[in-house]
Amino acid sequence: MMRILLYNPDNGVTRNFMPHLWMFLLKSLTPPEHEVLLIDGNARPMNEQQIVQFARKERIDLVGIGAMTRMIARAYRFADAFRAAGIPVVMGGPHVTELPGEALGRDGGPKHADAVALGEADETWPKILQDAASGRLQEIYEPVDELGKERKPSLKSYPAIPWDTIELDQFNLIPKVFRRFAERQGSGWKYLNMMPIESGRGCPYGCEFCTVTGFFGDSIRFRTNESVVNELLMLKRRSRRERGKISVFFIDDNFAINIKRTKSLLRDIIAARAQLPWTAQISANLLRDEELVDLIAASGGKWIFIGMESLDSANLSDVNKSFNKPEEYTAVLNRLAKRNIHAITSFIIGLDNDTPGVADRMLQQIEQWPPGLPVFSQLTPLPGTPLYARLGAEGRLIRPRHWLDFARYKMSHTPLRMTVSQAHEELDIAWRRSYSPKRNENVIDLLAGRGLDTRIMHFLMRLFFRGIYVPQMTKTAWANLIIQNRRSIFKLLRQGVTKYREANVKREVVGAALRGRPSHEDV
Repeated sequence: MMRILLYNPDNGVTRNFMPHLWMFLLKSLTPPEHEVLLIDGNARPMNEQQIVQFARKERIDLVGIGAMTRMIARAYRFADAFRAAGIPVVMGGPHVTELPGEALGRDGGPKHADAVALGEADETWPKILQDAASGRLQEIYEPVDELGKERKPSLKSYPAIPWDTIELDQFNLIPKVFRRFAERQGSGWKYLNMMPIESGRGCPYGCEFCTVTGFFGDSIRFRTNESVVNELLMLKRRSRRERGKISVFFIDDNFAINIKRTKSLLRDIIAARAQLPWTAQISANLLRDEELVDLIAASGGKWIFIGMESLDSANLSDVNKSFNKPEEYTAVLNRLAKRNIHAITSFIIGLDNDTPGVADRMLQQIEQWPPGLPVFSQLTPLPGTPLYARLGAEGRLIRPRHWLDFARYKMSHTPLRMTVSQAHEELDIAWRRSYSPKRNENVIDLLAGRGLDTRIMHFLMRLFFRGIYVPQMTKTAWANLIIQNRRSIFKLLRQGVTKYREANVKREVVGAALRGRPSHEDV
């Protein structure tokens, strides 16, 4: 029997977000004789010394660490701390899969892990635990068949993740300063949590900058509809029982990549009354389908993440995303807005056809669209992607191992038509103008007819999304943010007070009417 700690390092920008699915999935796949503890650094921040003290106190025998490229340097530091304390470490995820020699110290650098799990670890995890328990931990675990060919796990027999017993308070998306207000106003949410669910894996598109196809493959695998619906029903029961607000993020790489199957799943969700507010990633080209969008709305879809990337067709062609048609963006967003579905629109700055002024051009268009949540990033060459290989071959990588000296929003290559500093300036303009107090207030006003709950949710989401770019992890930062957005907050407070008074008056009227109604004995 081992005591195992699964650890996800914090991202250094925001601390409250949804749990990372990989930890809960591996816990569900762990043989029952072992005990698994979970720590997500985004919800429970610790430094290296604190996490080692925790591990010693809990008598941890093995640590599993997963991290994306942008967090890998931090993951290595924590792994080093565990190993220095004599606790073996297994690392996995897309970055480690592409560069296993880096984690194992085979590239001339320090050794950070005792073992690495390459690719999807659904089938290799029990073997890793068996070897660790017997003291025979190998360095590399790879999901391959008898002929040595990579094998992708089926999702047909998907493990049940017990979301109904997981402590959710640490993942509350409502900042503490707003929680009392949120509980007393609107629908009275005690918390707002976003829980990750996957219904399928894989993507056939192969965008040049993306790691998804390389890691999960280009063939799509799906869970059964029944499995997904049961998971939603479990969360819905908990939400009602605790008077909280639970939403779901379908973390599929492209939730509607098989439209026929997606429609089938959404119909089953509706039939089972398993609707929860949900978010998913869906390509703009798939949202041309009116019936699909109708089913999204009827099944609880509230936010759709759309990787628009650029308004320039030449840019999209360069990164193998020509299936995106910028001339269709407005129609797609209006189609969603008509059904009260909001969009999270993603854009990349620093593409080869970008020039100074690209942020202003984007924002002029974005501000004409229905209110949504735009996010911006610089073009980042991630290891293992075609983009990384191309920029390396062209001699344009200025920080070829940028992840080991991670700097937020710092370019790692030279753009073609503007300088690195100009790209940074464009990114700054895009973020700060999109989430300025003036823009936040404007969006709240545009949503005036949508009801208080929608306006509160959208406002809180805007404050949270601002934190993706501007770190706001301290009380002082949040206090300043509240002061800057006081006009919007006062507007929402006034509407909340008005709604509260109207509800009281209505209750009094109804009560008086009931008191004046003759009883059965009087008739």
